[in-house]
Amino acid sequence: MNLLRIRIHHLIEQLSDEELESVWHDIHALHCDFYMLDAIQQVKRSQQPWDILTQEEAIRMLMFV
Repeated sequence: MNLLRIRIHHLIEQLSDEELESVWHDIHALHCDFYMLDAIQQVKRSQQPWDILTQEEAIRMLMFV
């Protein structure tokens, strides 16, 4: 793990400020995508056939998660 950290820090130091900002936005977008994918998978595992939400209820629930 330590070697990986050193390599990541070395790569980050080689980026310009513009490249670093661009990479940050991409990583943040991926993080959000994986967060939502994980939430969707959790719901699929726990969902029962009688569990039904309206679109408004689902949107409201996503806003508070």
